[in-house]
Amino acid sequence: MKKLVLFLAMLPMLALGQTLEECQQAAENNYPLIRQYGLIEKTTQLTVSNIQKGWLPQVSASAQATYQSDVMAWPDGMKSMLSGMGVDVKGLKKDQYRVGIDLQQTIYDGGVIGSQKRIAREQGKVQTAQNEVNIYNVRKRVNEMYFGLLLLEEQIKLNNDLQNLLAGNESKLESMAKNGTAAESDLQNVKAERLNAIQKTTELASQKQMLQRMLGTFCGIEIKNVQKPQVKAEGETLATVTGREATLARQENRRPELRALDAQIGVLNAQEKALNAALMPKVGVFAQGYYGYPGLNMFEGMTSHKWSWYGTIGARITWNIGALYTRKNDKVKLQLQRDMTENKREEFLFNNNLEQIQQNENIERYQKLMAQDGDIISLRQSVRKAAESKLTHGVIDVNDLVREINQEHAACVQQSVHEIEMLKEIYDNKYTTNN
Repeated sequence: MKKLVLFLAMLPMLALGQTLEECQQAAENNYPLIRQYGLIEKTTQLTVSNIQKGWLPQVSASAQATYQSDVMAWPDGMKSMLSGMGVDVKGLKKDQYRVGIDLQQTIYDGGVIGSQKRIAREQGKVQTAQNEVNIYNVRKRVNEMYFGLLLLEEQIKLNNDLQNLLAGNESKLESMAKNGTAAESDLQNVKAERLNAIQKTTELASQKQMLQRMLGTFCGIEIKNVQKPQVKAEGETLATVTGREATLARQENRRPELRALDAQIGVLNAQEKALNAALMPKVGVFAQGYYGYPGLNMFEGMTSHKWSWYGTIGARITWNIGALYTRKNDKVKLQLQRDMTENKREEFLFNNNLEQIQQNENIERYQKLMAQDGDIISLRQSVRKAAESKLTHGVIDVNDLVREINQEHAACVQQSVHEIEMLKEIYDNKYTTNN
């Protein structure tokens, strides 16, 4: 059902082709880990609910049977006096029995339950943040497939242009061969080059289909076409865009890994507060009810061996100062864990900054290369047109023309590769900083 809704929502974009952002969003929604968010939330809620039940009365039932080597007895003088008065003194039995219920109710726990709930919630945040990190990594995989598909589409387009160019020259050579101004082998040479271009298109189309299916499966939608990302606003140059992205990246890094580290710090802070709660006294009330022999009235138990009901109620204050013994070491351990977490943050930011430097340098390099690509293509076109004219007048042979055509095509492919690679570096830079 979810996939059907997602498909219907994306129908308008199928005709035009999916954008990179749309593919990233679809992939994140389709990725199995997306369901972890709900599972983590429910698990955290159940854990907190169980901890909260610590305020409920704690009831326990017990049954006990014992046999003692000796029991309390009347002094001989007292026993003789009571016997003289007609009182039957049996004495306590050595086998004793007790069945009972014990009820404990916490009134004040020093903040232990509250601390446990805070720790559980913070641990839930850590799991959520780590899941966000795993899902965020999906974007990088989408980027790789998306730009690979985009490059294949550009190469197929350029290869079709090459086929049209070769077909035009093939038509000219066919006329020249009929008129006897060109050899049949020249015509076959150009035709062979055109068939090579067709074969290359078939290979590229197969690779495109495979990558489309992979990306479609990853995103959970059908991929027909992809749109080339537009990184420039009207009137902007690529240098302006690159400078803006670099400035934004330096201002703020929004990677989910940093939020995961913040969540880990939150757990450590909650655990430190729990150390304070462990030192506080606990106050509670209790009630105990039993049925057995002997009861609390030992004298009655000594004169009658019948089972009886008895019970106690009371209040209790406990103060376990044992937490003082390890408190100092526990606080040092928590601080060391904070330092380790902060060290991980510094390591991540250091490596992240290196990636940004490399990506920005690559973007600048591709900009310079693209500035030269246009001039190279223009020159190659001129040389190719001149070669076509020379071939018509018999000044050069067809091999020279084919070489010039292939060099012009190679220059166009090189320009396309530089552009796609530069766009990929720009979006990799966005991924690096999550901006």
